[in-house]
Amino acid sequence: MQKAIALVIETFRKYSGREGDPTTLTKAELKELLQNELGELVGKAPDKAAVDRIFSDLDSNQDNLVDFAEFGLWILVVQSGHTTDGQQKAKIRK
Repeated sequence: MQKAIALVIETFRKYSGREGDPTTLTKAELKELLQNELGELVGKAPDKAAVDRIFSDLDSNQDNLVDFAEFGLWILVVQSGHTTDGQQKAKIRK
């Protein structure tokens, strides 16, 4: 389990800060992370509406950035088989 947690942290850090704050993801950084790391889950080229929906789900404090706490919670929810709004994982796709 420690390796899995470390991998999630490492992946977040790999993409965060490319456009500014190294502790958060912008929408563009999140899109790149989704495409490169979670392509099987969201599709290799999620459309703008799909990225917007996922970003909105993650950005719980509505600061237009996704911090690690928001991202980590979403990863846990998605891996349990549901989106943050309780729908089945397949609903994440467009």
